[in-house]
Amino acid sequence: MKIIKDKRRSFDLEEFLNKPLFAHLSTVVGDEPRDSPVWFHWEKNELWIIGTSSDTFPKRIKNNPKCAVGIVDFNPKKGLVLHAGFRGTATVEPFVETIANRLLSRYLGADMNGWDPRFRNLDDSNVLIRFVPETVVVRDQSYLEPKVMLRDKF
Repeated sequence: MKIIKDKRRSFDLEEFLNKPLFAHLSTVVGDEPRDSPVWFHWEKNELWIIGTSSDTFPKRIKNNPKCAVGIVDFNPKKGLVLHAGFRGTATVEPFVETIANRLLSRYLGADMNGWDPRFRNLDDSNVLIRFVPETVVVRDQSYLEPKVMLRDKF
């Protein structure tokens, strides 16, 4: 995976990908782009995404594995805008409960009993999307000066 960074305006990618942020999975059907907001799990330089029976992106990926994924951490009060943009390929994989549970616990907490019933006891009627990035652009596009951000904290 090639990481493209601006040394003056960058951030730690691993730390960023451990946050429970939304990603946008971009796929193609015919010559039309499609965008799906998704939760993700980052492990061993791969993004994992759950696909359910109501999702249409697994079929699009089977037909065309080229994808892009954008993830943004945005905090307007602090002027924080961190962006990671991935390009690569995805595959539709069989459902693996342990991977799915690691993904879901990032967003819903470790106690499965407290999860919304839609996320408990997922089975093999679901799939996993395995996205392998070829390149990632890592860019800090924050817009407030650091001293302003520090003043806002106190």
